[in-house]
Amino acid sequence: MPPLFDLTGKTALITGSTRGLGFAYATGLAQAGASVILNGTSEQHMHHALAQLKAQGFNARGFLFNVANEDEIERVFAQLDEENIHVDIVINNAGIQFRKPMLELALSDWQRVIDVNLTSAFLVARAAARRMVARNSGGKIINIGSLTSEAARATVAPYTAAKGGIKLLTKSMAAEWAVHNIQSNGIGPGYILTDMNSALVENQEFNQWVCNSTPSGRWGKPDELIGTAVYLASSASNYVNGQMIYVDGGWLATL
Repeated sequence: MPPLFDLTGKTALITGSTRGLGFAYATGLAQAGASVILNGTSEQHMHHALAQLKAQGFNARGFLFNVANEDEIERVFAQLDEENIHVDIVINNAGIQFRKPMLELALSDWQRVIDVNLTSAFLVARAAARRMVARNSGGKIINIGSLTSEAARATVAPYTAAKGGIKLLTKSMAAEWAVHNIQSNGIGPGYILTDMNSALVENQEFNQWVCNSTPSGRWGKPDELIGTAVYLASSASNYVNGQMIYVDGGWLATL
């Protein structure tokens, strides 16, 4: 691993990381030398994810907490403080989807999606950044957006609003925290092959639409996001701030 991209000695907290894209980010950062802290809400998924990472010789641990709950987040960071563990890198990946036309959308469902996809990124990043500023260490915040940070689709209004908010929240973090040597950037994945998308992949009409509308002509693979995550987590991106990098096979480049 070239020194520019070497994360040895760094600790990374990745939310929503016991499976899917979050686990891919955690694996990639661990491969680059980071110690990783996983987050999830399922004890079974956490046990399985940690076992996979430790079997490869990586330094990994996990915390079960609700990323939309301020008290739970603060308890985790307080425990890390007690153990003298400093979080250098945060990837705000946790998210949920909920599909319903806006005319039928309940406020409670709107709020739940906003809380998990947007408010959680603010809460986790704020907890980490407060400590980065206090110890004058700098750090990296990586917020996971979406193609819907730029474009909308019917029936996913709260998700679209949240991911659009992620883009501007990232810029706000850069505006306030860059002076403290904290780089805040985002990744916008395109259509990626994950367990959560398996139903969409199996839908022949939707699968064909994705392949036809993506210049690369295919779905992306989770490990194709790792390079961007490692870049934004490493010293290679020390003068990159407030940016969203879309890893989408060219989807946003075309009409």
